[in-house]
Order: sequence, then structure tokens, then C-alpha cells
Amino acid sequence: MMELPETIVITKQANETLNGKKIMHVFNATKVHRFTFYHGDPQEYGQQLIGQTIQSAVGYGMFLDLQLTNGAILSLGEGTILKYGACGDKIPTNYQLLLGFEDDSFLVLTVSLYGFIGVYTDEIIDEKYHKLNKERISPLDDNYTEDCFYHLIAESKKNLTAKALLATEQRIPGVGNGVLQDILFNARINPKRKVSTLSDTEKTNLFQSLKMTLKEMVLKGGRDTQSDLYGNNGGYRTILTSKTWKIPCPVCGNHIVKESYMGGAVYYCPNCQI
Repeated sequence: MMELPETIVITKQANETLNGKKIMHVFNATKVHRFTFYHGDPQEYGQQLIGQTIQSAVGYGMFLDLQLTNGAILSLGEGTILKYGACGDKIPTNYQLLLGFEDDSFLVLTVSLYGFIGVYTDEIIDEKYHKLNKERISPLDDNYTEDCFYHLIAESKKNLTAKALLATEQRIPGVGNGVLQDILFNARINPKRKVSTLSDTEKTNLFQSLKMTLKEMVLKGGRDTQSDLYGNNGGYRTILTSKTWKIPCPVCGNHIVKESYMGGAVYYCPNCQI
């Protein structure tokens, strides 16, 4: 799932690699994925994209927009995986969209759990979550201060939990169920803890963990559970994931708990995270 660290890393790579690439071929999905959400009719993407050149890539939270010479935008979000292939590289069998460039390189778009792919010819993107990701301040922005975070908590309902605060309604752009696991672990806060019960010290710890954890993920090229534009996994070693939760807590040695909660799995140490 593309969350803020991956969006930042892939946007940088896309600007380095895709800018100036002219689209010569558009191939539609080879395999139906019912949780791929397209804007408009994907069968029309060919006539909308062929002949256009990628000018720049811009990332917002969980979304990445490729801006084209005719003013159109190819917008990609959440579970959509981008992978660049150079001339001569093997083209995968299954994908949800494939762009072939003038130099015979290509861009493959596949979807894991669910994802968004949309072509907008008028530069206006009216999708709710795209707007939220674009309009709200990134937690890594210097303007996202502790006061901003405190205000977010103050506006929250009394029964809102830590997971819900961080990962629903895109209250914090680009933060989802993936990155929140380490953010909460580093803050020593249980994902099911009600935000209204947090002390001022705990709120500060959560804010600092939000900033620190995301920054480290970006600096190390994304998480080791996710791949970049070239198919390489990131260098940040995740603490709590589906691949690590059976390993004892790195702080106290206790067993990590895995539970289904709010539509996804949560992992936490019952001793360290209260």
C-alpha cells in the first residue's frame, strides 16, 4: 500500500525517470481486479494518453499525479503499485494498466488489495480522498506543528481511538494502517486506546513519533515491505508487520499481539503499548 513515505520516494524517482517520456502505447488490464477503481472508462485511456509526454510527478499523501503536456493528469492512489521497466525488461503477465513509451521503456500499474487509477483531461480531480490528501498539511511539513496535532485531537470524538485518529478519513495525509503500526509502537501507545484518555505527555510523544518515524522511513527509501518505482524494497526495517509480529518485542521481549481491528490487522506489544 502506497503511504506517505512511498509516495515521497516514488514521486522523486518518477521525476528523475519518467519526465520527458512520450506515451506511445496504452494497454488495458490483462486481469480483472474488482477493487481497482477507475475514473471514467479505462477503454478510453488510450485516446486520452497516447501522444502525450509526462511533464512532472506530484505526490500528495497516498496519491501520485503524473501531469501531461495536454494538461491531463494520470492520478494513481493507495494500493496502486508503479513499476518502471527499461527497454528489454520483461513485461509482467498481469496488470491493471500499462504505458509504453517512445524509447521502448514502460510503466506497469498493478493493484494489490485496492487501488485507484484515473485520467482527468480537464485538470480537475473531484475525488474526496484526493482532495483531502492535497489540501491538508503533510505531517512532514515544517508547518505541521504540535499545535496542529493538538487541534486535531481536540476536534475528535471522545470515543475515537489512536488507530482511527491516525488512519481514517485521511485526517493526516498519507498515514494509513501500514505506517501507523511503528508510529504507535515508538510512541508506546496501544492502537485501541481512546485518544481522549491520552495525557499531554503522551500526546507530545505521539506527535514526535509521527514526525520521527515518517522521516526515518523516507530517509531510508521507504519501508522494507513496499517497493519503489524500480521494484526495490525500501531500506527502513519495519518493527511491526505481518512478517515480524511473531518475533518478540524488541524492547521488552514480550509476545506481540495480532488482532483484527477496524477493517485491518493491528500489531502491538501489550506490555509496552498501553
